[in-house]
Amino acid sequence: MSVWHGNSRKKKQTGGRKRAYRVKRNFEKGSFPAETTLGEPRRRSVRGHGGQMKVKLLKEKFVSVTDPKSGKIEKTEILRVIRNKANVDYNRRGVITKGAEIETSLGLARVTSRPGNDGVINAVLIGKD
Repeated sequence: MSVWHGNSRKKKQTGGRKRAYRVKRNFEKGSFPAETTLGEPRRRSVRGHGGQMKVKLLKEKFVSVTDPKSGKIEKTEILRVIRNKANVDYNRRGVITKGAEIETSLGLARVTSRPGNDGVINAVLIGKD
């Protein structure tokens, strides 16, 4: 099962339905979000547009944290997900997306990569505990 990203079946401004002028196309097919969570590392490779392979990160426990003051990058363990502004439900479930705030052994960090699309978690240090 997949998600369809076409819009030919939407309603008109008057409330009437648009007539389907063609069938669904394969390039309009999407997929469900990876919804990365904490745990033992798990990845899934899927074929993307043009034959490119995309790595979806399903579970991960490590993050590459950049310290903006010193410019150093360090691989550290994720302790917990503090906040995710993308979705209230993600916040409750501890899903990691771009912009999520996580607690690491180095301090608080904000995720700058897209784990469901990039296959890695990169973050920038925003505060020390």
